[in-house]
Amino acid sequence: MNLIKNLEKKILDFNFKDWLYKNRLPIILLIALVFLTYFNSINNSFVSDDIAAIPQNENLNNFSYVLSSPQAFVRNLLYYSVNKAWGLNPAPYRLIAILSHLGMVLASYLLVWILADPVTAAIAASLFAVHPILVESITWISGGTYSQYGFFIILAILLYVFSIRDKKFYLLSLASMVMALFISEKAVVFPFILLAFFIPFKDVFKNWRKLIVPFAISSAWGLFYLFAIPKRIATLQAQNPQSVETLNPFLQIPIAITSYLKLIFWPKDLTLYHSEMFFSRAQYLMYLSVFILFLAIILVAFKKKSQVFFWLSLFLISLAPVLTPFGISWIVAERYVYLGTLGIIVVFAMLLKKLAEKEKLKTAVFIFSSLIVLSFLIRTIVRNNDWQNQDSLWLAAAKTSPSSSQNHNNLGDLYGRHGDYEKAIEEFKRAIELNPKYADAFHNLANIYQQVGKTDLAIENYKKAIEFNPGLWQSYQNLALIYFQQKDLVQASQYQERAVEINPENASLHFNLGVVYAESNEKEKADQEFQKAFDLDPKLKESLLTP
Repeated sequence: MNLIKNLEKKILDFNFKDWLYKNRLPIILLIALVFLTYFNSINNSFVSDDIAAIPQNENLNNFSYVLSSPQAFVRNLLYYSVNKAWGLNPAPYRLIAILSHLGMVLASYLLVWILADPVTAAIAASLFAVHPILVESITWISGGTYSQYGFFIILAILLYVFSIRDKKFYLLSLASMVMALFISEKAVVFPFILLAFFIPFKDVFKNWRKLIVPFAISSAWGLFYLFAIPKRIATLQAQNPQSVETLNPFLQIPIAITSYLKLIFWPKDLTLYHSEMFFSRAQYLMYLSVFILFLAIILVAFKKKSQVFFWLSLFLISLAPVLTPFGISWIVAERYVYLGTLGIIVVFAMLLKKLAEKEKLKTAVFIFSSLIVLSFLIRTIVRNNDWQNQDSLWLAAAKTSPSSSQNHNNLGDLYGRHGDYEKAIEEFKRAIELNPKYADAFHNLANIYQQVGKTDLAIENYKKAIEFNPGLWQSYQNLALIYFQQKDLVQASQYQERAVEINPENASLHFNLGVVYAESNEKEKADQEFQKAFDLDPKLKESLLTP
């Protein structure tokens, strides 16, 4: 309570230059920790979603890409700018996420320093700098949106704290909130985080009207996001009709929250695919008990008006956008908990600080804290190696996610690229066994059969792929090629026409359809398709004319 009583004076008397000078050593240490922890990840390759988003993104060179998605405006602008400056080198893209994480660490250090004390701030910021559960939000370029919007959320809270000194800090806080919204729609929870902040600190931040504008902005943005959910579900269903399933919140939420707490305190089984979500009744009851205990701690903290309430609420509120029953999010994904991890770590740091106040325990707490930071640092460096390239990522996930159909599909691709077709077929079949309606796995299995000359099996599996995903134009295209090679031009034209219908902006599909028409002596139709192909991609015509 004394800390809260003195908080207003602490903020009003705060001098940033003096603070920076007095805290130069902890700040240098935190900067060193971040770069030491993530240095070995900078030259990692593009992996998973990175590949479609950057090297395979045909629109990345067009400024229209920046404006294509309001909730991803900042991310798109960064991708566009980095591509213009450095091309398809993954290092600059990854450096953005590392710098965002560094900003988050330093902003968190200052925020905890003000709200609590220097020792708690140092412990919390050091642990957050190196925690292994954060790797997915930093080392993975596509996961970097979580470290980026997390930074702007914490910065917005920090600026809100200083708003009792000057109104301009309040305006800057709103600007930081808007930046977070332009990175990820999940930042709509910011006003609720502010509300949780207001409860233990209301004696200092008396002007509750400052919450009105953030709630108004968030509500407008949230409505836009809610209206976009059906489109998101439709997109996922088009990619894989079986991928979207309604979740039972009474099962999903306790399991998700308890799983995150387990990974924060014991970050052993880290993986891109948390597929092992099968529990006996006894295991579920244990997870439910931990969840209820966690809620009870928050309730006690609320009644005592303790700032513990704010930090634990930060964990819970930040996860709210991904704890929906719509089936558009994973039950557990490490990137989701980037911001929320800070809340748990700060409470843990406060506990360690409390123990350190006892003279007999001071040295033990220092050694214990240092060992945790060191062990987390080593674990994170090792985890960075899992993200080195596609092969290392899928092989790492295989150890922790044996029930993931997605990862078995990825492993099939891995073995196929390395020419081990027998192993590739085995992995694709395993993916289908786990998910009997997995269209992509059927398509990839058909590709392997086509490569090894088993045409009948290839046709069978391509047809299975389009049965479960009628929008999979690649399967139609490959079927058309097979029938064209077999001189069955009727079947070839039917499948190629369907591929063009699904993906009318693809120049190669139009050109291939023109070839089928030409072979069928339908010259007028062929000329029309060739012209469409050249209109869509003028370079295609140039490449054909080049000897």
